[in-house]
Amino acid sequence: MQPSCAIQLKFALALVTVAGLTAGLSTGCRESQSRSVTSKNASLVGAGSTFSSVLFKKWFETYHGLYPDVAVAYQPVGSGEGVRRFIGKGIKEEEQVDFGASDAAMQDAEIAQVEHGAVMLPITAGGVVLAYNLPGFNSELKLSREAYSGIFLGKITRWNDPRIVVTNPGVRLPPMEIVTVNRLDSSGTTYAFTNHLDAISNEWHKRYGVSKLISSPGNAMRVAGNEGVAGRIQLTVGSIGYIEYQFSRQLKLKIATLENREGKFVRATEKAFVAGLSSAQLPDNLRAFVPDPSGVDSYPIVTYSWVLLRKSDPDMKKAKTLRELFTWCLLDGQRYSSEMGYVPLPESVASKSLAALNGIGTIQ
Repeated sequence: MQPSCAIQLKFALALVTVAGLTAGLSTGCRESQSRSVTSKNASLVGAGSTFSSVLFKKWFETYHGLYPDVAVAYQPVGSGEGVRRFIGKGIKEEEQVDFGASDAAMQDAEIAQVEHGAVMLPITAGGVVLAYNLPGFNSELKLSREAYSGIFLGKITRWNDPRIVVTNPGVRLPPMEIVTVNRLDSSGTTYAFTNHLDAISNEWHKRYGVSKLISSPGNAMRVAGNEGVAGRIQLTVGSIGYIEYQFSRQLKLKIATLENREGKFVRATEKAFVAGLSSAQLPDNLRAFVPDPSGVDSYPIVTYSWVLLRKSDPDMKKAKTLRELFTWCLLDGQRYSSEMGYVPLPESVASKSLAALNGIGTIQ
């Protein structure tokens, strides 16, 4: 799934042509072959998605190690807050950002508020998993679509409910109360999760719909950030919550195997995430959602994550630095995705992101 050497060089050359860069390209397809010499002491600030924050940390630290003249400070404040700060209307000086990040692509009404226009780049992808805390339960927990939607609707309230037991034959489930853990903040992870529930449950569709904020039905706890939700699950016996896959790996949380659209129970793996994303057709505006993927091998809850950039920028140095940084992320940076629990972008998606990235520039 990682862009090939030929693809990397093709788009690196395109960037040189569009941006007027003159640096030589390395045929070794190692560290960013499309980067020219950037002005010294460039500092960038971004904010948004907690879903992508672990990969961003790896990327920005690695990039700074390669190019010490560029420092990137990223604040994982949630997708909703990241969009608000990126739009920039009425925000405080300390909240101003050079780029945003969100797992819920901006809507047209939001884009219209961005001075100088906005470009959304799919930058990574992954799966939203249901992690749980059931001490002493060492079997694989299989949850049907009816079961996990019922849990978050507040209709299934105990772990030994017949609708859970039926898909876990021969396994003793405790008569323990189920505690759901939801996001407190405006969240792209919540958007991906509720987008899926909206697609598979008529009751969810009628009562709650798709949102970055969940209404906390049933016996629910609310915590900020993917990291916060993961930590609360770890501490709360009987709990279950939705988080980005990487955060479950960090704390070694148990993950439920979920029933997909084809009626198959699928474990959370990179291969299953890729299969789920493969049914998405990326349009010209690069805004694509996969609320209920088809295919027997598809994991049912997957999403892209977007970087938000201004189409034009009065600061030539900043625009150039942003182009170079995210070109590196889309090419060389994808190699780190799998080890960090994310999905490397398919070549077709990376190429569209690179083409859009090449189009950003300074105000004429």
